[in-house]
Amino acid sequence: MEDKPEITQVDAQMISELRQTAKEAHERGLLAAARWALEMLRAVTDERRTMSVPTPTPVVPDPPTEEQLREEEVYELARKVVDEKQHARAVHLLRDVHSDRAVFLRIYCRYIVSEKKALRDWHMLDGSRHQPPTPLNPLLTELYQSVEGVTEPWLLFLKALFLFRLARFDEAIDCALSSLVSLPWNWSAWTLLGDCIHDPKSLATHLEKVTLPPSHPVVQLFVIRTMNEFYSPSETELEMCDILLNSTFFPNSLWLMSLRANVLYNLHAYAQAETQFDTILAIEPYRIDDLDVFANILYVVENKEKLSMLAQFFLVLNKDRPEVCYLLGCHYSLRAEHEKSVKYFRRATELDRTCCGAWTLMGMEYLEMNNPQAAIEAFRRAVDVNPKDYRAWTGLGKSYGVLGMHPYSIYYHSRALKIRPEEAECWEEQAHAFEVAGRFDDAIACFKRALETDAPHPMTVFLRLAQLLNTVGDPTGAAFYAQAAVAQGEAHAQPVEYYAKALIAAAEHQVRQPAGDWGRAREYLERVVASPVDEPTNTKATELLKLVRTKLQMRAASEAARLD
Repeated sequence: MEDKPEITQVDAQMISELRQTAKEAHERGLLAAARWALEMLRAVTDERRTMSVPTPTPVVPDPPTEEQLREEEVYELARKVVDEKQHARAVHLLRDVHSDRAVFLRIYCRYIVSEKKALRDWHMLDGSRHQPPTPLNPLLTELYQSVEGVTEPWLLFLKALFLFRLARFDEAIDCALSSLVSLPWNWSAWTLLGDCIHDPKSLATHLEKVTLPPSHPVVQLFVIRTMNEFYSPSETELEMCDILLNSTFFPNSLWLMSLRANVLYNLHAYAQAETQFDTILAIEPYRIDDLDVFANILYVVENKEKLSMLAQFFLVLNKDRPEVCYLLGCHYSLRAEHEKSVKYFRRATELDRTCCGAWTLMGMEYLEMNNPQAAIEAFRRAVDVNPKDYRAWTGLGKSYGVLGMHPYSIYYHSRALKIRPEEAECWEEQAHAFEVAGRFDDAIACFKRALETDAPHPMTVFLRLAQLLNTVGDPTGAAFYAQAAVAQGEAHAQPVEYYAKALIAAAEHQVRQPAGDWGRAREYLERVVASPVDEPTNTKATELLKLVRTKLQMRAASEAARLD
């Protein structure tokens, strides 16, 4: 986001709300929300925690009746049963208990039971043409109807969850926002809200509906997290992370440090992102949360040694966490052991169907194994789970390109670019798709956009532009990019063979000009001939060099005759 509001410092009221949210979320079985609130509480400094808060006037409650005591005892038993993951038993125990938290726990447990059954049924169809893209839960409508008229904030969150699962996103957003009015620190509601928003423009629109001020720290945390989900954070989000990590907010928050590392990763500041995760693991070496993000960073920088070390450590620690399986998949991928890599990525998706990164990298591995059909299936699963993942759309584009289905390839690359318009590699992929489809003008435009967005491999782009511009009859433009490739190679002291074709193209341009710089052409061609290039390139350079030398001799003779 562009605007950078002043953030309200953490105060006694926020700390009290965090504590209350952690307690109430745990009572209702929302373990992720409870843990997040407790982690943020833990990150607050002692100075902030001891700030005074107005003491409310104590209200002496009436002594509970025997019936109330019995309901409380049944509820506590059900809560313990939930901790043991006996959700169906909890539903049965709470059938006649009617407090708000008991109703929430009963309905939520029914939802979990039905989701597990839907997932089992979905996996039974694994690999068949009858398998839907996502598990279908036939109980969702009934569950929604059980909370349709609620006003209690926690039950409103459940209503928003069911609306989201029914793909009624606008209604889900309204319900989540209503719940957050009373429960601003329920991170599960913020996560759900983010999952309903599908692009940055919609984020800006829905932020206007949030009743909390933009300066509230949880609003800023939500913005940073959501921009990461869009793979589109900016320096502003990085600055917000740094502010929220200072002493008046959450200076010791490992969760926030991980969020900051993700911002750095998406900004392609890989070394800084790696350093941030090194700091996190130095503080808490057994922390598995967000290990998949660290794996992404190490995978991109191709740090095989560190990936191997982490894989060995966490495999022993907990081999049945999706993050650990994802880490192992990245480890084997870098070692080019593609079948093992697929095995661990698939295991990650079995443990967590929504592990979008595992589906995406599984697709990449299938492409490496020259199996585009399997790759397409994996990429489709990825976009079904998270349509914001531009890498999966790019993967679909590559897969259809391998199959020669160029219109599909172009379409899916365009989907990636809608999500990530500043990603140079997406423009390069789209350019290649246009090129093989024979749409050279479109390919040229895309390659130029890749250069505008800081293409990571400009030499390749310069060479492709030079060749394409020659193809469409623009020798001047081709010469410009050939010379740019030469300058790039010289500036980075690259071996001549890396840009030999650019040297030849630049030399050819000089030869064609009536007043061309034939001396420069000869120098370029002599460098190519003296380097270990392939035979066709050497042959072409040698023949052209003979022509240039002949022309230079003729020019010298002509000049000598003129002087005589």
